Amino acid sequence: MHAFNLQPKPISLAERLADLAVDALIDEADLSPKPALVDRRGNGAHTDLHLGLMHASALALWPAFKEMAEAAAEIGEIGLPLREAVGQIGREGERAMLATTNGVNTHRGAIWALGLLVAVVALEPEANSAASIALRAARLALLDDRHAPRPLSHGAQVAQRYGARGAREEAQLGFPSVIERALPQLHFSRAAGHGEQNARLDALLAIMTRLADTCVLYRAGEEGLHTMQLGAQAVLDAGGSASLTGRRRLHELDQQLIALNASPGGAADLLAACLFIDRIESGDRHLQGAR
Repeated sequence: MHAFNLQPKPISLAERLADLAVDALIDEADLSPKPALVDRRGNGAHTDLHLGLMHASALALWPAFKEMAEAAAEIGEIGLPLREAVGQIGREGERAMLATTNGVNTHRGAIWALGLLVAVVALEPEANSAASIALRAARLALLDDRHAPRPLSHGAQVAQRYGARGAREEAQLGFPSVIERALPQLHFSRAAGHGEQNARLDALLAIMTRLADTCVLYRAGEEGLHTMQLGAQAVLDAGGSASLTGRRRLHELDQQLIALNASPGGAADLLAACLFIDRIESGDRHLQGAR
C-alpha cells in the first residue's frame, strides 16, 4: 500500500456537527466590533478573557459536542436517557473547558445551548428548519436531569432575583431570542446587502434589544440591562452596523457598557446558537453527506 493515502476520510455526522458548533463559537468570538465583548479589538469589559483564550476554549469543547451527537444517534429519541446523557457529557465538557482556561468560565452557557442543538440535529438531520430544531431542543430542555448539581449558577441566581429568563428557560421556550429576533434580523440585513459581518452584528444587537441578559444583570444590574437594550435598539434604528450613524451608536454603546462593566455574554451565547442553526438550515453540504 502506498505510504500516502490521498483519499479523504469520510467525516461522520457527529464530527461535522461538532465542527459546526466550534465554528459558531469561533465566529462569534471573532466578530467585531461587539459591544463590551471579547473580539479582535480587545477584551471588552473583561479582565480575565482574551481572544486566544476564547478560541482555545471553543476547540476544547469539540469532543463533548461530538459525544453529544453520538449519544443522540445511539439513543435515537428525545427522552430522559438522552437528556441525562447530554447533561453528563456537558459537565465533562465544562471541566475540559475550565482545565483549558485555568478556571475561567468562557462558554458555560454556550455548552448548554449548543449541546442541545447538536443533539437534536443528530437525531433528525433532515428536519433542518430553524423552527423544527428549536422545538426539538425545547422538548429536550424541558426534561429534568436527575443528576444535575443543584447549586444555582450566577445566571440562575440573577434570574431568580430579577425575574429574568436564564439560559435554561430560553432553551425550554425554544430559543425565542434566536428564532424571533436574531435569525430574522440576520436574514434582513443580508438581503439588504449589509455584508455578512454587519448582518451578524445586527443579529447580536437584535438579541440584545429584548434579552434580560443575566450576565449583564450580574455585573451591572438593571442599569446595565437598560443601557444594553436601549443602546442596541438605537443602533438598529440608526440603520444597523452597516450605516455610519449606526456605527457611531455602536461605539457609544460599547463605551457605555464597558464603563458599567457590563458584558452581554448571554447574548453572545445565543448568537453562537443563531449561527449554528443558520448553517444547518441553509443546508450545509458537508452535513448532508455525513452519517
